[in-house]
Amino acid sequence: MQQKADHNQARERYMELVKRLTPKSKLGQGCLRAFWVGGGICMLGQAIADAGHRWLGLASADASAFASITLIFLTALLTGIGVFDKIARYAGAGTVVPITGFANAMVSPAMEFKPEGWVLGTGARLFTIAGPVLVYGISASVIVGILYYFIRW
Repeated sequence: MQQKADHNQARERYMELVKRLTPKSKLGQGCLRAFWVGGGICMLGQAIADAGHRWLGLASADASAFASITLIFLTALLTGIGVFDKIARYAGAGTVVPITGFANAMVSPAMEFKPEGWVLGTGARLFTIAGPVLVYGISASVIVGILYYFIRW
């Protein structure tokens, strides 16, 4: 009986310690940062698409693809030089939701293993996070395509 009381007392002390040491969440501030940074990224993407359409003469679909490719490139570059991580720390989920989160998820593991070399480090780790996403995304699209083919008949 005494052992159970000691256990409960230790648990209560631990929970008090956790409550005291856990930093307070600034939910409102985090939401605002995520909103304006994520919105800014989306505005940049739209500006790139508009520029591709207007100045490069791209069709709407091609201008959208151009914007996506440009955002992925910029995110990969900023991740590689260590800037995107600072932006992500500031904005939180605001950098994850747009396509930039995908690019960051691909480049970050590669940068982590850079000392192991270009092939076994960077190249091998480039798809550690994105690989399963690509595999399951492609597999799902094939299955849906097959189902659509047979249901359409």
